[in-house]
Amino acid sequence: MSPAEAAPRSAWQVLAQLPRPLRPLLAWLLLGWVLLFGRSYWDLFHGLWASDEQGHGPMILAVGLWLLARRLLSLREAQGTAWGLPPLALGLVVYLLGRSQSIWTLEIGAQPLVLAGLVLLFLGWRGLRLAAFPLFFLLFMIPWPGDWTAALTTPLKIAVSGVASQLLYWAGYPVGQSGVVLTVGPYQLMVADACAGLNSLFTLEALGLLYMNVMQHTAVWRNTALALLVVPISFAANVLRVLVLVLVTYHFGDAAGQGFIHGFAGLLLMLAALLLIMAVDGLLGRLARWRGWS
Repeated sequence: MSPAEAAPRSAWQVLAQLPRPLRPLLAWLLLGWVLLFGRSYWDLFHGLWASDEQGHGPMILAVGLWLLARRLLSLREAQGTAWGLPPLALGLVVYLLGRSQSIWTLEIGAQPLVLAGLVLLFLGWRGLRLAAFPLFFLLFMIPWPGDWTAALTTPLKIAVSGVASQLLYWAGYPVGQSGVVLTVGPYQLMVADACAGLNSLFTLEALGLLYMNVMQHTAVWRNTALALLVVPISFAANVLRVLVLVLVTYHFGDAAGQGFIHGFAGLLLMLAALLLIMAVDGLLGRLARWRGWS
């Protein structure tokens, strides 16, 4: 990155350096964004994002917008292009369709399109190149249609349940499995979507991509391998979460398993996945040095 594009020390310094004619424009854009999507965010926080299955949405949005602002604030010179009008118009149409028909996939999915159009319109192709990763990252907050999610989630939950059941059996616990239902002692637990579903996989894949973006590895093979390995890492982390919930329920009762520990298991899932990603990345680094790969 050239000195002209070096990241500023703070956002306030950049805002202070903006030409005065641009400051009202930025304020109007932010106001327009709040007026357009503010009601959607209110409904999401009181509905979809309040559920365990889609609880990752606010995190993805916050991190994605932070990355977008951080990258665009590093841009010193840019020239907008009218090519931003088509994605902007398409994003607005998709949003209006999703909002009017209560289709969250369209209503939320319109936001990266609208952002891409605005970036092109005011900052041009150079700005869009800087914004490419944050815009891609925001795609992970889009909920899939329920039928698609159910079709892909059920095999994942059955597989996670089977592995967890087998591990508990080997450890000597009285455990049985019927589909996504685990029986341990006098208790029955159903593996929910939040514990081992497609949305969990999306969340952990986003975490892996964010980790790679922070590490800034230059080797394409290493980034590709790590992105692919996030899938089995997610599976292993989900198995660990189910194991924790089953063991807590077996030893301390159903109330303990469904109380604070249930929420804590979600944090444990993220921590375990992050540690596994770091460990796998370290192994890939050792492999690269051993084989002399760049």
